Amino acid sequence: MGVELITFYILSTILVGSAVLVVSLRNPVFCALALVLAFFTSAGIWILLEAEFLALTLILVYVGAVMVLFLFVVMMLDINLTVLREGFARYLPFGLGVAIVLVAQLVLIVGPEQFGLEAMPKPEPHAAGYSNTKEIGRVLYTVYLYPFELAAVILVVAIVAAISLTLRRRRKKQTMSVDDQVKVRRNDRVRLVKMASSNKDE
Repeated sequence: MGVELITFYILSTILVGSAVLVVSLRNPVFCALALVLAFFTSAGIWILLEAEFLALTLILVYVGAVMVLFLFVVMMLDINLTVLREGFARYLPFGLGVAIVLVAQLVLIVGPEQFGLEAMPKPEPHAAGYSNTKEIGRVLYTVYLYPFELAAVILVVAIVAAISLTLRRRRKKQTMSVDDQVKVRRNDRVRLVKMASSNKDE
């Protein structure tokens, strides 16, 4: 058994364990930290598969941005953990049933017949000058150019829709006219009043 295979089994074990912790822990902060560990181990497995660009993107985007946002929101919401613990035992049988069905489907679909060593043998290692980023860019901007542009348009439409839905205009909003401010002169706003001086000693 080679070092690469041992590393794969170690990372896979940590990944499965952290995924179980994500759905089993009842503290949202600990669940988010377990998900961060799952992302790191997934990136390690992708590095073993010579997908360095995807591994770095997973760490930078999800761990560096998305999970930080999740932790910030969870800590700012101040979730009541006692309420979360109340329904755990009540919905546990239903959750176990759903988990068993999902595992059975995964075994039937991702089985040794479709994804075994005979069906999908180990790929040949690439040369020293192979660039994963260059290969992804070549395939993305040649073979999958139109789906990539379509996905970009859909994301832009989703961003515009999210901004328009969250935008709330106040009906009684008081605004100032820039033209009226420019037209104002000193005599319109300032009035000089002359007052006679008074002596307190008199």
